[in-house]
Amino acid sequence: MQNPVSITGISSISPLGISSEEIWKLYKESSHRITFEDVAGKQAPVARLASQARQEIEKLRKENSNYTPLDDSVLFAIFAARNAVKEANWKDDFNFGINIGSSRGATGLFEKYHKEFLQTNQSSTLSSPTTTLGNISSWIAQDLGAIGPNISHSITCSTALHAILNGIAWLQSGLSDKFLVGGSEAPLTPFTIAQMKALKIYASADQVTYPCQAMNWSKTRNSMFLGEGAGIACLENGHTENALALITGIGYATETLTHNISISTNADCFQRSMKMALGDTDIKEIDAIVLHAPGTIKGDQAEYNAIQEVFGEHMPAMTTNKWKIGHTFGASGILSLELAILMMKHQEFIPVPFVDHKVVPEKLKKIIVNAVGFGGNAVSILLELPL
Repeated sequence: MQNPVSITGISSISPLGISSEEIWKLYKESSHRITFEDVAGKQAPVARLASQARQEIEKLRKENSNYTPLDDSVLFAIFAARNAVKEANWKDDFNFGINIGSSRGATGLFEKYHKEFLQTNQSSTLSSPTTTLGNISSWIAQDLGAIGPNISHSITCSTALHAILNGIAWLQSGLSDKFLVGGSEAPLTPFTIAQMKALKIYASADQVTYPCQAMNWSKTRNSMFLGEGAGIACLENGHTENALALITGIGYATETLTHNISISTNADCFQRSMKMALGDTDIKEIDAIVLHAPGTIKGDQAEYNAIQEVFGEHMPAMTTNKWKIGHTFGASGILSLELAILMMKHQEFIPVPFVDHKVVPEKLKKIIVNAVGFGGNAVSILLELPL
């Protein structure tokens, strides 16, 4: 990177709520936000929005007649974007770019319209425009009145962190001074959950204390489950006075795969992305890593192996939030980034309750955030606490 990039605002909507105070409070609790629901006639663990958050989304849907037909993934992102821009104090500045992505996009509407087509052999008028991926960024731009570049993309579960990479590229090229980045996902639909079950990576419906065993290195079955939500961050070039955190390193890598959903045993992609993000930073300076760790046996272990390869005997503290809020696909990276920022702000490490944390940092000044998705597309972001 040519110079640090400031995160001047960040907001999310998830099973943890909508305000940073509420979110931090729930992170400090050892309970998860999972419920067990009937999905297509079978029980499945899911993590839905908190009740107040859902009420806010329905309120937003009724606010504008144009918002009524939109997918939840779009409304989640609009809601979070409004709050992020407010925190960053961009209210009177509309000259910023937008890059918001999603792994699956408008899954709810797509399944609804496809079912309708199978029954009637006809498609609703708005079926195409409301299910395109570009919906998310374009509607945010409309809502906020932004006049900068408008980008949408999907790179599976590393989508939100790739949005950060894209935003930084625009900032450091001099083509933009501010960029709104993030991801949104509303995947709690029958077909989406059925896809994960077909891959045999979805958590069981057994109502155990912790359905998702992310970072449990000795688990004997896959335990990933899905959650919904969105996270949006405001990026500004350089070190600003109001920076919540600084991005001082970025890394990315794609590895050759032998299977559509797998990464190598030692996650070569993560090794390369973390080394790139570190740059000249001494590995001893890294206080913690927020892992991607979705709760799968091979995925979790591969990431852990990669961290061992990079850090050796200087292993940082490790944590993840997926045991609590599920895997939000394209939004997961930005929600992990939010957790890292909150830990630095409060100078308190959030542990995974069923893991024996041998290293608990006394300070949190530098944290790496990881994400990877189907296709072996890894991203690592190095965050620093502003001085």
